[in-house]
Amino acid sequence: MTPSSDHARGTSPTLDVAAYARSLDCVHCGLCLPTCPTWQVTTLETESPRGRVYLMRALAEGRVADANAIRPFLDHCLDCRACETACPSGVRYGELLESTRAAIERAAPRRGLAAWLVRTLLWHVVARQGRLRAAFAGLRAAELLGLRWLATRTRLLPAAMAALAPRVPPGRERRPLPTGLHQPPAGVARRGVRVALFTGCVMEPLFGRVHRATLQVLLANGFEVLVPAAQRCCGALLVHSGRPDRARELARANVAAFAEADIVVDNAAGCGCAMAEYGHLLGDAAGAAFARKRRDICTFLAQAGLSAEPAECRAKAAYDDPCHLCHGQGIRREPRELLARVPGLEIVPHARPEECCGSAGIYNLLQPDLAAAIGRRKADSLVAAGVDLVLTGNPGCMLQIDSHLRRIGHQRPVRHPIELLVPAR
Repeated sequence: MTPSSDHARGTSPTLDVAAYARSLDCVHCGLCLPTCPTWQVTTLETESPRGRVYLMRALAEGRVADANAIRPFLDHCLDCRACETACPSGVRYGELLESTRAAIERAAPRRGLAAWLVRTLLWHVVARQGRLRAAFAGLRAAELLGLRWLATRTRLLPAAMAALAPRVPPGRERRPLPTGLHQPPAGVARRGVRVALFTGCVMEPLFGRVHRATLQVLLANGFEVLVPAAQRCCGALLVHSGRPDRARELARANVAAFAEADIVVDNAAGCGCAMAEYGHLLGDAAGAAFARKRRDICTFLAQAGLSAEPAECRAKAAYDDPCHLCHGQGIRREPRELLARVPGLEIVPHARPEECCGSAGIYNLLQPDLAAAIGRRKADSLVAAGVDLVLTGNPGCMLQIDSHLRRIGHQRPVRHPIELLVPAR
């Protein structure tokens, strides 16, 4: 059976032929179920990868007439890709899910204020760095005026959402990296390698310290660093929301902005995973070429080797694998190898290092109950490990883990691994 003929006439939100063919790789063995965060919470077949593949296939074959009947189950998926790691058949579940979400959104766009607000924020604010900076400046002013406290006390802002909302750093910490070419300091042996640094969208205003640490580590280790002024958001949140058309605009802008770079490094797992799939997203040679030259910062440094010794950090730390790093990109060993170079740092294992924390872009805002259950499980695992410090390589994960540790009264610093690789001054 092939996708329904209605799809060709544009009246039914079904999968394209390639995506449908990928759905046939699933043999419904069920090995994905225990790895799926939503199945762990609900134990419902429709909240598992296997169940969702069955629903998406039924939509493609015309056995489901109303896409809205299955849409909630697809919305509940975090797109964490853990099922891809577990799958013995090599099902490319992420591509299948994103293709289906896009098909449904094209045929039956979401209605209502919430849907309009998400589309507006993702495209007109998050995807435009200048507006995003202005938005965070406004949020910072609101915090200083006590409006967050007032909104929580008057219940205009639900307590659960207030707990998730990050504290906006002061202006000096939100400042963007200077664009252009940065040279290693005098006295540092140069590698003869120039890398271009991708800065993304929310990492800058929320975790500017991570960008500054990334730049400092690269320069201290002898690399020239280019920060292109014309770069844009990676487009991951738009792809996950069923808007690959918008994401392609951003991807093409990034391909052009980094055209002269031989190596592009990034420090956010979600961004890196999205850019690694630009060949698939854009469907052209330029997108594929960009994907081949991008590197996760830990992978790049582990392969190149550190020439500058990290500063001492005497602490017990747990490293938590971001989903889009371990499952999406297959990167597990490199961050741990680099952290082993930090004097005084003891890496302590915990029970759930590769399970999703429940952040998944803006999932924790759109699906707060499921995200809270998943986040609590992650926080409990980290607390049980008895660590002083939590390390992870994605801004959403950093926010979610910090939020849930605070909610259970066990606050620990949550840092990016690159922050511990900064050399002693």
